[in-house]
Amino acid sequence: MSCIKKQAMMEPLVDTVDQKQIVTNCHLLKTMDISKMVLGDASFTAPFKLIAERDDYIHAFVAYFDVSFTKCHKLMGFSTGPRSRATHWKQTVLYLEDVLTICEGETIIGSMTVAPNKKNPRDVDIMVKYSLSGRRCVVSRVQFYNMR
Repeated sequence: MSCIKKQAMMEPLVDTVDQKQIVTNCHLLKTMDISKMVLGDASFTAPFKLIAERDDYIHAFVAYFDVSFTKCHKLMGFSTGPRSRATHWKQTVLYLEDVLTICEGETIIGSMTVAPNKKNPRDVDIMVKYSLSGRRCVVSRVQFYNMR
């Protein structure tokens, strides 16, 4: 199966992630007000900093979204995150080419770029740059994903 590994790694997996599998804190990438969005607002680059909450291995980044309905009589909302009640949206798993060995308190820094695909605007192109300079693992990498 090694001949399809690169292609398989580029496709994010939409699935439910157990909260016990989350190794780091969460980091908000982007806030969007859909009532004020204009063409192009869905494209962004956002930095992140993730701090390990325990010694463990990291195989992927997990992305999800939270929704707040603020124009209602009563503020309402929900999260699609792994630490919240499950929804049909699940989470998006971005597998890493390297398995990261991380120790409690160590930091992964990076950025995520998200944009509609130029050939098919229903697809989403994602670029993740990340680095870890830890006691057991030193890595700096850029990975590309295409969400269909």
